[in-house]
Amino acid sequence: MNKIQSLASRSVGFLGILAIASFAAPPVVATSSWNIDPDHSTIGFKVKHMMVSTVNGNFAKFTGTVDANETDVTKSKINVSIDMASVTTGVSKRDDHLRSPDFFDVAKFPSMTYVSKSVKVVSTGKLQVTGDLTLHGVTKSVVLDVDGPTEAIKDPYGLTRRGVTTTTKINRKDFGLTYNAVLEAGGVAVGEEVSIILELELVKK
Repeated sequence: MNKIQSLASRSVGFLGILAIASFAAPPVVATSSWNIDPDHSTIGFKVKHMMVSTVNGNFAKFTGTVDANETDVTKSKINVSIDMASVTTGVSKRDDHLRSPDFFDVAKFPSMTYVSKSVKVVSTGKLQVTGDLTLHGVTKSVVLDVDGPTEAIKDPYGLTRRGVTTTTKINRKDFGLTYNAVLEAGGVAVGEEVSIILELELVKK
């Protein structure tokens, strides 16, 4: 074999090794991690009172992360924890009642958590996230309807931010929150269906 043939043979062998290595190497997945910014986010709820009006409340303390798979959004993960003692409705007496064993029993169940299990693309800018909601010591599968996330932007301090709006509805009795009072005129004091709304601003880690 002359020198040219030898060099050609070596080149082919080297290219073959590269080809095998490229197939063997795992694909690079673009992922990013984000924290919920509590100063620019709200986690609220709405429930009927005496069947005629709606009471709004929110939780002042919460933490959460989003691990976003930029290549395949369906592989993204969400984890949120809410301090139940931070509930506020604007009426201190009602807030104390919500913290009591009649409702949240925060001494025994201090937090509510949500851990995603799957993400589904519904349409452009709309997702459905299925996960485990743990409230009052009970865990149930709950589906979140998500608008977003928005396009990422840079704030004046160089941090990268994006936002999502998330909504869902639960029946509080499914989580053992069964307290109520029957009204003389019929009906009950507190509705069973609770709407939950999360307006979240995320900051890239």
